[in-house]
Amino acid sequence: MPTITTKDGTEIFYKDWGSGQPIVFSHGWPLSADDWDTQMLFFLNRGFRVIAHDRRGHGRSSQGGAGHDMDHYADDLASITEHLDLKNAVHVGHSTGGGEVVHYIARHGESRVAKAAILSAVPPLMVQTPSNQAGLPKSVFDNLQQQLAANRSQFYFDIASGPFYGFNRPDRKPSQPVVLNWWRQGMMGGAKAHYDGIVAFSQTDFTEDLKKISVPVLVMHGDDDQIVPYADSAPLSAKLLRNGTLRTYKGFPHGMPTTEAETINVDLLAFIKG
Repeated sequence: MPTITTKDGTEIFYKDWGSGQPIVFSHGWPLSADDWDTQMLFFLNRGFRVIAHDRRGHGRSSQGGAGHDMDHYADDLASITEHLDLKNAVHVGHSTGGGEVVHYIARHGESRVAKAAILSAVPPLMVQTPSNQAGLPKSVFDNLQQQLAANRSQFYFDIASGPFYGFNRPDRKPSQPVVLNWWRQGMMGGAKAHYDGIVAFSQTDFTEDLKKISVPVLVMHGDDDQIVPYADSAPLSAKLLRNGTLRTYKGFPHGMPTTEAETINVDLLAFIKG
């Protein structure tokens, strides 16, 4: 398997297919590079080079006990882009991966970056604080950690069967293969990484990161997102970005890259080519 080893000895698995302008995909919690398979095949068949990695502690990457925070996530992504010597790259991040992309660009600069897209992404800040009263109470995320520690397998099955894809909505027909693929990816990763990752995606404040970014960024979000509420994320991120464009999808769930791939892929392609 293609891997790189980071400075702290973590082995990061990645996929690297095709040639042409690189598109780098960062996945959501607690998934893996496999969550981007539909997008990777779509863009590969249109002449792009597509890259996706398993975040540390996720998928086929090392399951170490430390480093499960946004600084390490961003630095690991930088290690991959440097190892592959990617230039003029488009970075696409979903959910936690959106935070990873934003933090990577702000922390490591834009010399290798052409554009970015963040989908159903966690920035600017999910948790409620004195300066972010609209955020979700910390108790919500504490409860997620408790459920993960008690029965991770059941917890992951319930998330995928319900709010992640909107399968708990009366007008949306559940897909058992989609649910099982989400569960499979989650269970490939490490419990400690996923437990710590809840803090990383919910408590990291990306406000200053967003302000630093000057490359074009497409902010894509469904208004029926039950995981990362639309009103407290996408419009705020787009406003903070110097060159941000907001695209809102009526009725789309958090997992829209999977359930609404046909729409998402076409819109991403138009943004990248535009």
